[in-house]
Order: sequence, then C-alpha cells, then structure tokens
Amino acid sequence: MRIENSFIPVSGVGETTERRLWEAGVTRWDEFHDSGNPRGVGATTADRIESFIAEAGTRLDDGDSAYFDRQFPDGERWRLYENFADATCFFDIETTGLDERRNQVTTVSFHQDGDTTTYVAGRDLTPEAVREQFRDAKLLASFNGRRFDVPFLEASLGIDIDTPHLDLMYPCRKVGLGGGLKPIEKELGIDRDRQDLSGRDAIRLWRQYERGDESALDTLVSYNRDDTVNLRRLADIVADRLHADVFEPIVGARPN
Repeated sequence: MRIENSFIPVSGVGETTERRLWEAGVTRWDEFHDSGNPRGVGATTADRIESFIAEAGTRLDDGDSAYFDRQFPDGERWRLYENFADATCFFDIETTGLDERRNQVTTVSFHQDGDTTTYVAGRDLTPEAVREQFRDAKLLASFNGRRFDVPFLEASLGIDIDTPHLDLMYPCRKVGLGGGLKPIEKELGIDRDRQDLSGRDAIRLWRQYERGDESALDTLVSYNRDDTVNLRRLADIVADRLHADVFEPIVGARPN
C-alpha cells in the first residue's frame, strides 16, 4: 500500500471515511477531484482532502518523508514503507546490557540498498559514522528500536536521531506476530546462520572479545548483521500482509 492510497492524514477522515472513499472507487489521490464528493463526505471534509492532496503531492515528489511521518497516525506509519523502501536504512545494535545509562553499545549494523555495514565500539563506532549512515535515509527501520536502539545510540554517542522511524514491532503486532524478532523470523521462515544465538550470547561474545578472542567478535558481528539484513525481509512481508488486510478486501489484489 502506498501513501497515495491514503486519506487518513486529513483532519476529519478516519478509517471509516477512508474505507468509504475506497468503496466509491476513490483509491488514489488523483481520483478524488473527479469523484463528485462520494456519499458521506461533506463539503468541509472534501475541501480538507483537496488541500491535503495539493500539498502532499508536492511533498511526495520532493521525497519529504518527514512531512508524512508527521501527518500519519502512529499506527499507520507502515504506509510510508512502500514509497521509501529503497531509501530505508535498517539498523540494529548490540549492547552489554539493557540500561542505556550504564551499559555500552558494542556493535551497530546498517543495511540499505543491498549493502550492510557494521561498526564496532573502540574501533570505528563514532557519532560521525552513525550520522553518515542515517544522513541520506528517508526512513529508518528497526525492531523495538524506538524504545531500545535509539535511546542507546543517543545516550552512548551523544547524538540526536530525528529521521522518520518505522519500528517494525508494532506493524508485526497488527498482523498477529507477537514476541521477539527471533520467534517472528522462525514463524515466517526467515533463516539466519546461527539460530542458536540470542541477545544474552551477544553480551557473552563481547566479553570474550574483550579478553582477546577475535573469533568471538567475528561471531557477534555476523549475528548483528543477520538481525539487520533480516529486517528488510520482515518489513517486506509485514507491509504486504497489512496491504492485504487493509486495502485488498476493498479494492482487490495487486496485479501479478
């Protein structure tokens, strides 16, 4: 589902009105002007929709993801993904614990446009390196990153992260995928090299590396990179499922 299919950013348009528009054949912004105001859409709401479309079209042409991040309700930000998928930076961190005030970020991996980069604390993990990874991204994607990864990076590196952020944990819940990333991957058939490793193992591996075991760092980096790369596959699957749940029952399946 694309941003252009959406009308809920408009004041006074909720899910019911949006669905009514779709049922009337108004499934894209460019179809609204000639629709003659579908039943149940009053003149005031119609004017608001027209104003929104005029500005949103320009913003979309400019690739202004921050504008749409502000306009969409929290639970509907997944709708940004299809438009900005190729400019999305997937990221994941490993740490020495759960408290950003006391514990340390050990590795951070980023995956965008098919490339994966990992930074290691004490080597090349710096504020500048992280800012550079996020600089050209239109959208960030993580799993539980709003509550965990972002606060850790901001506290550990002294940076502010304000790029629009899709935390995939919440869209996963909307399609009935609960729990942590690893169980969700298993349920969806998303493979990784080391199914036996967990966040607790990531802490152990870092401690082994600190004691001089370079192979432990190699394993930790591989684990962190798997987390990050798999986020792209997870985002694709969940966005497709939400499209099927929200949009397809009204407008039909995507063409092959």
